[in-house]
Amino acid sequence: MIPKDKLRKIRRTIRRIEITTRKVVNETFAGQYHSVFKGRGMEFDEVREYAPGDDIRSIDWNVTSRMGRPYTKQFVEERELTVMLVVDASASMDFGTVEEFKNERAAELCALLAFSAIKNNDRVGLVIFTDDIELHLPPRKGRTHALRIVREVLFFDPRRRRSDIAAAAEYVSRTHARKSVVFLISDFLPSGADHSDFRKPVQVLARKHDLVAVRLLDPREDLLLPMGLVRVRDPETGEELVVDTSSRRWRRDYESLRGREASDLSRFFKANGIDNLDIRTDLEYENELVKFFRRRARRR
Repeated sequence: MIPKDKLRKIRRTIRRIEITTRKVVNETFAGQYHSVFKGRGMEFDEVREYAPGDDIRSIDWNVTSRMGRPYTKQFVEERELTVMLVVDASASMDFGTVEEFKNERAAELCALLAFSAIKNNDRVGLVIFTDDIELHLPPRKGRTHALRIVREVLFFDPRRRRSDIAAAAEYVSRTHARKSVVFLISDFLPSGADHSDFRKPVQVLARKHDLVAVRLLDPREDLLLPMGLVRVRDPETGEELVVDTSSRRWRRDYESLRGREASDLSRFFKANGIDNLDIRTDLEYENELVKFFRRRARRR
């Protein structure tokens, strides 16, 4: 049973995120979300007499010729959207050197996306993974469901520490036949493997669904400060190593490696038509998300 003081803290945190997120959604993201993700599939509804201001491209010329006056086709959005949030809960996500940990930023992002979906009457679901599928909440509508998603992402206590993006991608591909918008939220630091290990399953997932890859970053993962001899530990494998951070060459080699990994990952996303977005723990992410939405809207 959760202690009362911890339960009160959980409720306060969720309430704060809900208030903050709802404000951002109402003022900024509702229209952005709708323009980017809604209206992509349209189906014919009916024909009615043309009215001034109607799009002339929608005129039904067959009906117009029979009736002797212009008629226009009416379309409706094909169906509601299903949004799936697929969130990495491995030990490397429980890290941050600024104001927030990566998993806390992931929770805020999930809240924003969940409330945007709910506001647009869409369904939203959640998959939390490590090197196993730890939680699956099927897509549903409603504020209560959105709040549960926020709670789970923010306070979920995973059983395992490692990450397996390939297994998560395969699971979503297998269990969700209906085309959805899938946000894959991770730091993309798979345990004991390089990025190529999850490429094929992610490619398959992107072919079946509208996939958006969101990479969580902390500045100390890319740029190390000169602090002398430092013992570092891989949070997922437990492997420890002593490194000399005062060595310019070591820092340069490390930063070069991280840069190559990031460039390689970006090229992979681009080559497979996967939208991707980097979210940092040391920067406000709202503007970056707005820019992402606008770039995506321009392409559609």
